[in-house]
Amino acid sequence: MKSAVETLDPTKVKLTVEVEYDELKPSIDHAYKHIAEQVNIPGFRKGKVPPRIIDQRVGWGAVVEHAVNDALSGFYRDAVTAESLRPLGQPDVEVTEVPAAAGEGQLAFTAEVEVRPEITLPELSAIEITVDSTEVTDADVDERLESLRERFGTLVGVDRPAVEGDYVVIDLKAVIGDEEIDSVSGVSYQIGAGNMLEGLDEALTGLSTDETTTFATKLAGGEHEGEEAQVTVTATAVKERDLPTPDDDFAQLASEFDTLDELKADLREQVVSTKTSNQAVAARDLLLEKLIEAVEVPVPSGAVEAEVHRHLENEDRLSDDEHRAEVTVDATKALKNQILLDTLAEKLEVQVGQGELVEYLVQASQQYGMDPNQFISSLDQGGQIPAMVGEVARSKALAVALREIEVKDADGNVVDLTEFIGDEEADAAEADATETVAEDAETSDESTAAPDEAAKA
Repeated sequence: MKSAVETLDPTKVKLTVEVEYDELKPSIDHAYKHIAEQVNIPGFRKGKVPPRIIDQRVGWGAVVEHAVNDALSGFYRDAVTAESLRPLGQPDVEVTEVPAAAGEGQLAFTAEVEVRPEITLPELSAIEITVDSTEVTDADVDERLESLRERFGTLVGVDRPAVEGDYVVIDLKAVIGDEEIDSVSGVSYQIGAGNMLEGLDEALTGLSTDETTTFATKLAGGEHEGEEAQVTVTATAVKERDLPTPDDDFAQLASEFDTLDELKADLREQVVSTKTSNQAVAARDLLLEKLIEAVEVPVPSGAVEAEVHRHLENEDRLSDDEHRAEVTVDATKALKNQILLDTLAEKLEVQVGQGELVEYLVQASQQYGMDPNQFISSLDQGGQIPAMVGEVARSKALAVALREIEVKDADGNVVDLTEFIGDEEADAAEADATETVAEDAETSDESTAAPDEAAKA
């Protein structure tokens, strides 16, 4: 098999492939066998019809078409591997030549496909990253203590107008014209939450028990999304949260500690732990941001359009042009990040260990509320494991890259992120303990994406 690549633009290539007859012959033999099992020809049993009779009765064209459709995807994958291409979608295949007769000629085809563009990453050691310090103030501790008190607080009714932070039990009815489109009764809502209807916080503020008011709002969801409705709301009860006094008794109620001072000391340690973890998250986000700023990443338009179409089709919103524009922006950004991180993982020779993959899949299964074994099995059956390997590799690439960068806090102190980003010794231990699976999918570039069988000679 011979192959050649022509670059059409930074994100698209044209692959030309020529396959000698001998390489196609196994598929031609299979085509004869398959056709022999399907046709009824007097004097011959099914499956026993000789090739020359099939050529006479069915035609060489049907044989070679069957053979080409059967073999095309394999030859395409082989050519992609030979040319070190990283496709980002399905190719547009055109068969330009087929064997003219048994034993004569060759198969030739072209495939235009979008690929991961070549980009040049900056030197990691030249990147500067500054994150917030882990200094803990009394205000940080007080905020934690306040949250803990709210968890153990109780709601008590009050005989006064409602204010922000109060919990109001409401009856609500929304109408458009003369049509009632929604209603709820006995719902508890905290003023300031902002998670129901626009304008509800303002309408409830100042209402006392059994008082009613009406306001206009634009609906944000459902079949009447974007339409203006008149909403009538009644406050059937106004309650405030009664918080327990922060003392030793509360410490014993809310924790394993005997005194408030001991509880506060533990809360301080919790804040330090949270801020330290936040430093690692911030460092990863800043690194990605700086890499994106430093590198021009061409994005394949076809791959973006395919993802946008899939997204809108799943939501049954293909005709929603406004939403399409929003999804296009998000899809473009996501693909740009993917291309950059795949390149980074390749540059750093990131490998994904079996243990790392399993840990990621178990966490993902929990997010979907599925049994881990069932979740992993469904991914495997759907051929999605390589994509998961790519996800882990991208995340790990940022962690490995951070090892080459000096991260400092706002006070100029060097930040040790080893706990979160690991080190080479940890990677070596992981590699020794389990086989790496990165070779199963260098990235989730769909590098072995095969052409549809619909390609015809």
